[in-house]
Amino acid sequence: MSKTDPYAALRYSDFRYFVSAQLFFTLAILMQEIVLSYYLYELTHDPFSLGLVGLAEAIPFISLALFGGYVADKFDRKKIYLWSFFVVCLVTLLLIFGLSENSFLSLDKEHQPWVIYVSVFIFGVARGFYSPSWSSLKPFLVKEEHYSNSASWSAQFWQIGRIAGPVLGGFLYAFVGFISSLWVVLAFLILTVLLAAQISKKEIKNQTKANLMDSLKEGYGFVKKNKIMWYSIVLDMFSVLFGGVIAMLPVFAKDILHVGAEGLGFLRAAPAVGAVLVMLGTAYFPPTNKAWRNMLLAVAGFGVATLVFAVSTNFYLSCFALFFTGAFDSISVVVRSTILQILPPDHMRGRVSAVNGVFVSTSNELGAFESGLAAKLLGTVPSVIFGGAMTLVIVTYIYTQSKELFSVKLIKEGK
Repeated sequence: MSKTDPYAALRYSDFRYFVSAQLFFTLAILMQEIVLSYYLYELTHDPFSLGLVGLAEAIPFISLALFGGYVADKFDRKKIYLWSFFVVCLVTLLLIFGLSENSFLSLDKEHQPWVIYVSVFIFGVARGFYSPSWSSLKPFLVKEEHYSNSASWSAQFWQIGRIAGPVLGGFLYAFVGFISSLWVVLAFLILTVLLAAQISKKEIKNQTKANLMDSLKEGYGFVKKNKIMWYSIVLDMFSVLFGGVIAMLPVFAKDILHVGAEGLGFLRAAPAVGAVLVMLGTAYFPPTNKAWRNMLLAVAGFGVATLVFAVSTNFYLSCFALFFTGAFDSISVVVRSTILQILPPDHMRGRVSAVNGVFVSTSNELGAFESGLAAKLLGTVPSVIFGGAMTLVIVTYIYTQSKELFSVKLIKEGK
């Protein structure tokens, strides 16, 4: 096998099952996100209700993720993620029967938002377990010299799901309706379980023997003392916490750009289109060369693109700005994913992944809550302008604190 083979990771069968399952899971989750968020905004006409969805998922996930990482390092990861995916399937069934007009469980529209919040809360519980067990699986699927290549391909499959999922969700919502869209989501989730079940069981070397609290402290301490890992996670958390606009897209689609559910699908997919195009290049030209410089420039570009989106009243310009948020974000994703594969020892991967997951969830789900609250207090457009400006402030501050990381070199393909 050539050391410079851009398809090296895809030559491992377990990795192919992994990225295929990841693709269908991403399709399902983002289709569900689109149809739920648009349906919820139509019910409430309140941007704060969209923020509450993020809070409903963040609370259980952040509470359980570190424990989930401990479980992933101590028990069979395959059983953990398969059972967790099964719970996600049950959550979707709850939504279908709880929100369907003809179901024995159906509620009136006044109480339907609570069905959504409860379902998302249960999903957050499941995510607290599947996220560390699933994410920590990647380093066991390919050889170490192919970690960067596997990070690029894994991110590409994920981003393809991020493109197709929202577009498909938007069109399904518009043309076949809300409940029928959720049935398609359930079909994709079942396919995810079938593909994930094909991955061979991976044994954990030097399995952790420490008690729960000591084990969690060990995982957090490992992340904290590795500066490039710590700063990359913190940088991503604060930039997306303030600069993320995804949660507010239903408001832009319905009330500012006036493009409906179909337009919402395109807006939600635009960042992933930019990410996929950039990530295709990262398989050939890994951004891990001069990694920290590339990370800082990418996050700064993300902030600028967010500001452009905030002030745009043209649908095509808005899509273009969102395209660049995804393009810049994809560079930081590949750098951070490679760091998380290279540095942790095998017996700590679940806990390190869980620590990363807590920060990511803080940025995404609590970021959605922050976006909803800021939109309620400041107005939708001013809140996004504030977020983009804060991203630039944060990247400037971290630059001043991390100049020594410019000399850090991550391993490259072939070494």
